[in-house]
Amino acid sequence: MRILIKKRAVMKKSLSIFIILLFILFILIYPADCVRAAAGGLILWYENILPALLPFTIFSSLLIQSGYLDDIVRTLKPALDRMFFHHSQAAYPVAAGFLFGFPIGSKTTADLLREGKLTLAEASILCAMCNNISPVFISAYLLISSLGIYDKTWITYAVLYLPPFLSGMFLLRTQKTAGQPKKRTSISGLNFQMIDASIMNGFETLLKLGGYIMLFSLLTQICMRIADGNELLLMCLTGLTEITNGIHVIAQSSAPMSLKYPLIMGFTAFGGISGFAQTASMTKNTGISMRFYLLFRICQACISGLLAWAVCQWYF
Repeated sequence: MRILIKKRAVMKKSLSIFIILLFILFILIYPADCVRAAAGGLILWYENILPALLPFTIFSSLLIQSGYLDDIVRTLKPALDRMFFHHSQAAYPVAAGFLFGFPIGSKTTADLLREGKLTLAEASILCAMCNNISPVFISAYLLISSLGIYDKTWITYAVLYLPPFLSGMFLLRTQKTAGQPKKRTSISGLNFQMIDASIMNGFETLLKLGGYIMLFSLLTQICMRIADGNELLLMCLTGLTEITNGIHVIAQSSAPMSLKYPLIMGFTAFGGISGFAQTASMTKNTGISMRFYLLFRICQACISGLLAWAVCQWYF
C-alpha cells in the first residue's frame, strides 16, 4: 500500500511538471497567442465576472458573518425543514447556487461549513448540487448569443437544473442528521470590521477566479493548436477545458443542431476542468470531497446530455 501511494505521488508530481513545462513552451513558441488568450480571459473576468459576482460575494459573507442568516433560518425553520428534509441550513446555498450560479454555490457552502452550520456530508452534497451555471449566462450567452435560440429557455433550464436538484435532494434525504447552527456568544449585528473582512474576502475570491480564467484561456488556446483543424476534437477539448470558449467553438462549428445542443448541455452541466479547479480553490482546506464532486458532475453531464438529445428529437 505504501509503495502504491508513493507511485501515485510520483505520477502526480510528474504530471504537474509536464503541465508547467507545456505552458512555458507554449508561451515561448506562441507568444502572440498567449498574450491574446490571457488578455481575453482577463477582459472576460473584468467586464463580466467581477461586476456580476463581487457585490453578491461581499453581501453573502456579511449575511453569514453577522448572524443574520441564522435569524432568517430560525424564523423560517418549520417550512424549510419540511422542504429540505430537516436540513434547513441547506436553503441558502441552494438558493444562491441556482440563482446566481457558479462559483457562488461552492463558495457559500464552504463558508457555511467553516462557520459550523453544515456537516461535512451535507457540504459535500450541496457543493456538487448547487455549483451550477447561472440562468443569466444560460439564457443570454448560451441560448441567444451562441445558438440563436429564443424559445427554448425553460426546457433548457429543466435539462440543466432538474437533474442536480433532484439528485441532491435525494442524497440530502439520506442524511440522518442535519448540521446544527454554531452557537454564538453575542446577538447578531454588523460592524465595520465585518464589512472590511467581507470586502477583502470578496476581492480575494474574485482575484483567484481571475487567475484561473486566465490560465484556462491559455490552456484552451493550447487545445486549439493540438486539434489543428479537427473540428470534433476541438469541440471536445475546448468543451472539457472551459465552457465559455467551448460553447463558442461548438456553436460556431458546422455540426448540426442535433449534435451541438446535447454537447453544449453536457459540457455546461459538467462545468469544465476550469470549473473543477475553481471549485477546488473555493473549498480549499474544508474537507469537502472533490472526488464526489467530480463523479456527481460527470453523472449530471451524462443525464443532461441525454435529456438534451431527447429534446432535440421532439422540439428541434
